[in-house]
Amino acid sequence: MCLAAPSRVIEVHDGMALTECFGQTREVSLLLLDEEVAVGDYLLIQAGGFAFERIEPERAQEALALMAELMDQGADARRWGETT
Repeated sequence: MCLAAPSRVIEVHDGMALTECFGQTREVSLLLLDEEVAVGDYLLIQAGGFAFERIEPERAQEALALMAELMDQGADARRWGETT
């Protein structure tokens, strides 16, 4: 199973975009998208580095908040020696 975290576009150039998600930057291909991408947009990216969908900022922020909450819960469980 693959889970795509929304990544925010910080640069666009020559069919590629530099994106950021949870402090990590990554250059991805825009080849699979049939719509324009601009700085500030949010993209879903396949494991191979291809953006496959542009999503609304509100939906991206909701997903990122939920993912951050789940990561925090996992970190808390590891700190206290619990299994998840």
